Amino acid sequence: MSRAFTPTSPLRQRFRPLLWLAITFVAISFVTRVVLLIMSGHEVPHTPLTLLYAFGVGFGYDLITYIYVAWPLVLFLWLVPTRRATVSGLGQWLLWVLALALVYALCLGVLYALYRAHLGMTWPLVVLFLLVLPIPGFAYVSRGGQWALYGLALVLLYGLLFVAASELVFWNEFSVRFNFIAVDYLVYTTEVIGNIRESYPVGRWLALLVAGTLVVFAIGRRGLRVRDGGSRFWQRGRIVLLWLVLTVVSLAAVNGSMKDRTDNNYVNELAGNGIYQFFSAFRSSHLDYAKFYRTLPDDQAFRLVREGLKTPDATYIGDDPHDLTRAIRRVGPERHLNVVLISVESLSGDYLGTFGNKENITPYLDSLVSQSLFFDNLYANGTRTVRGLEALSLSVPPTPGDSLLKEHNNENLFSLADIFNDRGYQSDFVYGGYGEFDNMNYFFSHNGYRTVDRRDIPKGATIHSENVWGVADEDLYTLALKQMDDAHAAGKPFFLHIMTTSNHRPYTFPAGRVSQANQTRAGAVAYTDWSIGDFIRRARAKPYFDDTVFVITADHCASSAGKTSVPVNRYHIPLWIYAPAQIKPQRVERLMGQVDIAPTLLGLLNFSYRSRFFGYDLFQLEPGRERAFPATYEKLGYLHQDVLTVLEPQRKLEQLKPDYATGDASPITPQNENQIEQAIAYYQVASELFRHGGLARRPADSTAVEPLPLPAPASSTPAPASSAEL
Repeated sequence: MSRAFTPTSPLRQRFRPLLWLAITFVAISFVTRVVLLIMSGHEVPHTPLTLLYAFGVGFGYDLITYIYVAWPLVLFLWLVPTRRATVSGLGQWLLWVLALALVYALCLGVLYALYRAHLGMTWPLVVLFLLVLPIPGFAYVSRGGQWALYGLALVLLYGLLFVAASELVFWNEFSVRFNFIAVDYLVYTTEVIGNIRESYPVGRWLALLVAGTLVVFAIGRRGLRVRDGGSRFWQRGRIVLLWLVLTVVSLAAVNGSMKDRTDNNYVNELAGNGIYQFFSAFRSSHLDYAKFYRTLPDDQAFRLVREGLKTPDATYIGDDPHDLTRAIRRVGPERHLNVVLISVESLSGDYLGTFGNKENITPYLDSLVSQSLFFDNLYANGTRTVRGLEALSLSVPPTPGDSLLKEHNNENLFSLADIFNDRGYQSDFVYGGYGEFDNMNYFFSHNGYRTVDRRDIPKGATIHSENVWGVADEDLYTLALKQMDDAHAAGKPFFLHIMTTSNHRPYTFPAGRVSQANQTRAGAVAYTDWSIGDFIRRARAKPYFDDTVFVITADHCASSAGKTSVPVNRYHIPLWIYAPAQIKPQRVERLMGQVDIAPTLLGLLNFSYRSRFFGYDLFQLEPGRERAFPATYEKLGYLHQDVLTVLEPQRKLEQLKPDYATGDASPITPQNENQIEQAIAYYQVASELFRHGGLARRPADSTAVEPLPLPAPASSTPAPASSAEL
């Protein structure tokens, strides 16, 4: 092998372009890291050790990533015949195409088997297929071979610059390298590309990338001269085999979390490589909890969860220690009021004047605080819409990887709609865009809801504004009011879950509604506030208004960035429960998780029902037992008694004292083993129940639960008030 790589050896001549690609890739990665460092501002201390870590570890990840990035060029240099084409004639080309198609199908099968990756996620492999397709049709040491090498180099170079530019945009939005969100973008290209086109000057940027590609290519094209003194296919194959070994070893020995060794998440992210992090997230999209996280013996885990879910109004049904089914029994009759649950896109708590914001962009919602049952310390399950929808409809902690909205076998789960449906309600999920996005229509239509989306807006109806995500919120509320009117006319109580979109980039909304500028986050938040006020005002004119409960909350916060992996301030969201004729205004300062919203709402309605929810009615819970589940797609948080326990893959964990204002956190020593076991138990049980069908709805779940009898009147001591009387 050593003689094969003498200065004049054919193999060295043949594979010399790999050196050009290595230098180019590392240079682009270095410049990208410098720009991201500048964008991070004061979040990253510019100390020698910090910079050495970010750029030193980053260089290591760049080299590992280069092994993957170089594969198209490696295949080209291996397969292209040296002096004459090996494929000619229609028959040979058909056989070559068939062989490639079989290899492509095999790759898809392997990716599906390993990661359950469907065609919507693996379509970029078509690009590699098209690059390899013409290779046998020309000779390497020929004018055609030279131009083919130039063409491939230009494609790779443009792709690398495009990815670098995309990273800058992604960092500007999320303050992280590519992650699971970017993987999702592969699937929902219509919405994502449309969002980018409506948010940025795409044409100008693409033109600049073309110019940059040509400049970089012109500078380094001498490294792309085709030279080969006579290498043979089998000789070149040894290089490919070596490359394959390096690829397999790197996959086995390196993972995306190995860089996370500092207390500053921005530094950890800078030390990564966006392309590597993308594929790492892709591999983590279906994390098996039992395989990657700390576990307890099943009996112990279920025992801890069953103890944690005990409340005075709940009684376990049956003796199965692995069954969470409880009878929730309230005192007195149920109140079959209408319910409108609005999950507002990205409504962070820090947008509210109530929580100290000085911009006055939520005047209506701030005014609603004193008129509602308002919760000060509510924390979201995650940083994506699907996590909020999952928590609100299923009341479960977030499972690692994909949300249950997008998992296989997610039909017929025990949901909030099921409880309403058993009482004759019409349950609708109403969305202003197309509900195929994030699998929303499929999930909700198979879990007790009727789905209503953009297609259900009557032809000729006035649309005041729309973008790729959906119609303006005011038009969404018009659609919702129609469903409410129809249900009322049919004599049915209704439960609507409305998902808004206007507070999402590109932040467009109808002119003349608010004073803030269009296509700005402040303007979008102000419009969100205005449209909710307009909706309530329109609903107030309806005959069913006094019998309707409006529940307003957020799906998640507007940003998930922070110095820690789970910055709790980026999970703080508001909650209003507004029904002026039914519920007494009150401000509740207790900690609350997003999973507790559904059970607390049902408690206010005084429902007696069967439940397998992981949340509980906050008003039935003794002080000190509150907890929340802030998480990312792979880091699972458990917030309890001012302690944040974070479970991570490779069975790692950290326990922190969180700063609720800044999101920073300091390690706790010694760790609280009791809380660690509780965190493990909740996440382990939730994952196991879903995998084995334990979250599914059962026919017996519709069994009527007898309410508790009204207490006998007492002459001296008044009966305790129920949560329905708040």
